[in-house]
This record gives sequence, C-alpha cells and structure tokens, in this order.
Amino acid sequence: MENVREILQELMSKRKLDQRFNNVMKSVYSDPEVISFCEEHQDELSKEAIERGAAKLYEFVSERNKIKNNQATFLPGYQPELVLSNHLIDIEYVPTKQTHLLEQERHRKALVKSISMPKLIRHASLEGYYQEPERTDALAKTLAFVNEYLERPQDWHKGLYLTGSFGVGKTYLMGAMGNALADEGYSTTIVHFPSLAVELKNAIGSSNTIQTKIDAIKKAPILVIDDIGADSISSWIRDDVLGVILEYRMQEELPTFFTSNFSMDQLEREHLTVNQRGEAEPLKAKRLMERIKFLSEEVSMTGKNHRQD
Repeated sequence: MENVREILQELMSKRKLDQRFNNVMKSVYSDPEVISFCEEHQDELSKEAIERGAAKLYEFVSERNKIKNNQATFLPGYQPELVLSNHLIDIEYVPTKQTHLLEQERHRKALVKSISMPKLIRHASLEGYYQEPERTDALAKTLAFVNEYLERPQDWHKGLYLTGSFGVGKTYLMGAMGNALADEGYSTTIVHFPSLAVELKNAIGSSNTIQTKIDAIKKAPILVIDDIGADSISSWIRDDVLGVILEYRMQEELPTFFTSNFSMDQLEREHLTVNQRGEAEPLKAKRLMERIKFLSEEVSMTGKNHRQD
C-alpha cells in the first residue's frame, strides 16, 4: 500500500467532513502511537481500513489521554491498546500497571486462606521477622522448608511443630511462611484450631457443612494448625476431626505445621490423653501423637513476648 504517513496526511487535509471533527481527527492522525501502529501494520491495512478505523483511533487517543491526566475513563483500571482484527483497526482494553499489581496482590492474598486468624498475619513477612537469637532455629528451619518446597513441590516435605510461650512469634512466623509461598503461587491454609472446634460443634446437625470444612482443611496443599492444645478437647474433635485430618495428610504426605504452647510430650500427656469428661484415653492420644510426629519436627521457641510491645 502507499506510504502510511501520506495517507494519514491526506486524511488530515480532507474538507468533506465537519470542520470540528476534522480538527479533532488531525490530532489523532498525527499522534505518534497511531502513526507507529499504522506503520507497523502497513502491509495489512488498506487506506479504507484506516478511514473506517477513525472512531477506534479517536477512542484510543482520547482514553489514553484521560489516563495520563488522571481523568475518569470508559473502563477504570484498564488502558486501551490498538490491535488488528480481520485487517481492521480495533481496541483491546488491558489492565493498567496499577490494576495488574492490585490483581497480583489479591491473588496472592487469596492463596493464604486463614480461618479465625488475626489480621497481623496478612502482612507478615520473613524479612520482617524478629531477628533474635532465641528464634534463629525456627526461622532457619522455616526458610529451609520454603526453599526446599519451591525447588521440589511434588516431594514430601516434613513440617514443623513450633512450641513456645505466648507472644514469641509462632503464628507470625507461619503467616510469613504462607505469604512467602503465596508470592511464588503456592497456597497455604492457616487454621486457629480452638476456633475451628467451636465452629464445628455449632454446625452439629448439618453434616454436610462439617464434612465440607474438614475436607477443605485436610486436603490443603500446605496446612498450619495454629494454637493446638489451647482449649480442652472432646473425643469427637480429637478423633473424628483432628484424627481424620492428620491421617489423611500422613497418607498423602502433605506438609503440615503446628503451633502450640505445649511441647509434644505435654500435648500428649496434658491435652490429648484426657477428654472433656475427665476420662483418660492414652492409646488414642498416643496414636494421634504418632501422626503429629510423622508430619512435623518439634522446634522450641523462647524469647520476649512481642504482644506486650
């Protein structure tokens, strides 16, 4: 076809149309991005196609300029791009850089599923974790898990059982781990176990609801059971909820983490063995602890209570 710049110049000089429209289109046809697009596709664009594309070209320049001037646009959060469709000029709207970043952040947050967890963990980061000697071992092993999981996500990776007093950063560290994995596209579910137990007890009578929640938790790619041992436990929660979840994860070799104020030994003796009726069931407690020990390595955490900061 003839030179694109000559065609655009000819269109700018036309006097057949309304003079006001002509003046508007002169700025459109002289726009550097419009010229660049037409030159890039000159082998596919006829003179008639450029004329027929006047409205699309005007829309492109107008919407692009509104974005530059921070004005309201046709499709907020999206910017126009010129495209070729069946040898005709058309427009596609694509996310702006800001919208793309917001969508990435929403997607990342959606990968960390928290059940009854504090807002604090939404912004937890491994970089912002307390750099104190008492927490070095827990942080190092968490970082090692993240690196190994990212290298070989299909392999079996043992989790951690973080034990320590209130406020030493167990939950924060698990939230930071979940966010770090989410940045790489991997999902983590973090469950506050005492709150889950209450939810399930309140849902008794609706077996579908209970089963749906248990299934979602037990099948989570990476699971953190937070604050296990914080409240008294019924035989039903211990055996038919926690036991079922851990059995499935052990069989499927799914990474599982725990946080607790109890050591593993204390959890077995002081929490899992005696049910709410005061009955001792050591064999059931031992069976459950074997699953926890299979799934996780115990790591003790000490140090300052940062909840008092």
